[in-house]
Amino acid sequence: MKKIVLGYAGVLIGVIITAFGVSFFLIPAKIAAGGVSGLATVVFHLTGFPVGITMLLFNIPLFLLSWRLIGPMFGAKTLFGTITISIFVDLFNQFAVPMTSDLLLAAIYGGVISGIGLGLAFRSGGSTGGTDMAAQLVARFFPTSVGQALLFVDGFVIILAGLAFGLELAMYALIAVFITTKTIDLVQEGQNYAKATLIISDRAEEIGQSIMERLERGVTSLDGRGMYTKDDKDVLLVIVSRVEIAQVKEIVREFDQSAFVVIADVHEVLGEGFRRL
Repeated sequence: MKKIVLGYAGVLIGVIITAFGVSFFLIPAKIAAGGVSGLATVVFHLTGFPVGITMLLFNIPLFLLSWRLIGPMFGAKTLFGTITISIFVDLFNQFAVPMTSDLLLAAIYGGVISGIGLGLAFRSGGSTGGTDMAAQLVARFFPTSVGQALLFVDGFVIILAGLAFGLELAMYALIAVFITTKTIDLVQEGQNYAKATLIISDRAEEIGQSIMERLERGVTSLDGRGMYTKDDKDVLLVIVSRVEIAQVKEIVREFDQSAFVVIADVHEVLGEGFRRL
């Protein structure tokens, strides 16, 4: 029960943050940054019809159609997010004032804030519906992937915004979509706070033991084979924090200056020594 409550609380917090970004930055600036919220923004500025209600009128049929044709992949949390974001967008719009008159700032801050909110909702197992469901439906009936369908749906909304508001505002909408997408990834995956290191060396045993003793990090030995030499070699895999990577390189240098080392960014590490699963 605690897990369920925390999940819905996470979706609700994400919805509130997203609604704030949309209501205080994107809608006043006429930036229709893709999705159902962007479509509702266009409708609002052309007709004066409330954004939240428009979102709900588009989202509920999409939810029901997706449930019927695709199956129950969009669950109760998505329905919860779909309804609550419509409520909070219209609630904020009652007293929302433009936070800036600069369109670039509106696109940047609207994209960042909306991305943080959507990322929190996604991490909590929910969604705000709209584009996700539309993309799934397009991918089901046309020979395209979900990612391509998502791009098509958002692109259609931005083109519509360009026709309604002009090319310049459509360009700002593209900026907002890009920033929102990157922010969602950052919230879901985390910052590059860790490094994954692959070490190929003839002295893998000594290097691995030294890393475990000095850094108190686990080391995994993988079986490797050179395709050219056909020689079998141990490949060490170790995950360390950013501040520890210099020590790893120093340890490898001590034992084998001709070792082959690959270092890559890791967005999220779960398990012993890092964040709990």
